[in-house]
Parts: sequence; C-alpha cells; structure tokens
Amino acid sequence: QVQLVESGGGLGQPGGSLRLSCAASGFPLDYYGIGWFRQAPGKEREEVSCISPNDGITYYADSVKGRFTISRDSAKNTVYLQMNSLKPEDTAVYYCAAGDHLPTPAYYSGSFHYSCYAPELYDYWGQGTQVAVSS
Repeated sequence: QVQLVESGGGLGQPGGSLRLSCAASGFPLDYYGIGWFRQAPGKEREEVSCISPNDGITYYADSVKGRFTISRDSAKNTVYLQMNSLKPEDTAVYYCAAGDHLPTPAYYSGSFHYSCYAPELYDYWGQGTQVAVSS
C-alpha cells in the first residue's frame, strides 16, 4: 500500500525548532521528487521546500530559506523538514508529497537547480501535520 505519513508537528515557540518527518511505505522515496507544502487558514497551499530524486538537490521558498532544511534518509525511507527560527507566520498544516514524473534539475550558472512544482504534478500526498507557532 502506497502511503505517506507526516509527523512531528505541534506547538513551537517563536525562535524555536521543530522537525517534521514524512515516512513513505510502498515505494522508494529515493526515486521520487519530494515536496513539503503548507496551507494556513484562509490561504492557498504554498510550497516550502523540495528535494530532487537521486541527487538530492534542494529548493527552498524565500520565506524559509536559511531557516528550514530538507533532508532524506534512504534507509528509513523518510524525508525530514528541520524548521529552525520559527515564526508565527510558519503556522500552517504541513503536507509532504511525492512525484514520480517531475521535471529534472536544471543546470545553469555552474550548478544544478531544483524547484517545487504544481501540486497536481505530485502523485502521493500525506494527510498533513499541524504546526502552530506561538508564545
């Protein structure tokens, strides 16, 4: 059974940290592009961070760049989102998604670049985990 399960959400303090996990079953995460997206109340779903299959090239939205880190543990078939320096505006439901036919990283300016893609391009989604940042 193909499944993505997020965990690790909860209440965080401004300036604090949380680590989200996205555990996959039924398929190998290494061969899929993985994205973290979030949706705050009354707002559209937005991209947060994504990692390419195989090479693990990463992308971060400007709003989280320098604060969040995406990583993948192949042995555990799990992708993580380490969130540091939390802000109240990080409050949202966080979703992980996996896609098998996403665009490959692009090479320009001397390096490879990856991105998050439109949600409809991802094949599998988790149920979401709530993150609330408040003092």
